[in-house]
Amino acid sequence: MLSNTSRYAVRAVIYLAVHGQDKRKIGIKKIAEAMDIPAPFLGKILQVLVRRKILASTKGPHGGFGIAKDPFEISPYDIITEMDGDDLFNACILGTGNCNGGKKNGHCAIHSEFEMAKKELVSLYKTKTIGDLAAKAASELDKIIL
Repeated sequence: MLSNTSRYAVRAVIYLAVHGQDKRKIGIKKIAEAMDIPAPFLGKILQVLVRRKILASTKGPHGGFGIAKDPFEISPYDIITEMDGDDLFNACILGTGNCNGGKKNGHCAIHSEFEMAKKELVSLYKTKTIGDLAAKAASELDKIIL
């Protein structure tokens, strides 16, 4: 359900939370290689997150990217909506465009079933934090793939 952009963005922020202790910056090449993501694409994603104040970047030979604020104050929802907006959480799953139009326009055939799942998904993305996910990833590095 997530776009590659959002998926890579969440993974990259978790990676930085796990590997960027003591506000250490990590270079784009190292992140891209570790996550098996094309560096130019990842660079564009990370720059968006810098502009949105989720990440910080430093230029130069010892530069790179790091988390700009407490990872326990960043949710996957924050990252996803910064990258792709909130259409994933509000748009009609069948693409009919009717679900957000109110009773006048009706709803798609699967609206009522999907609405509950969508609310659970939003809740999951809002209540988990990057800090939570990074702690789990750090404790199970040999089992979790970022």
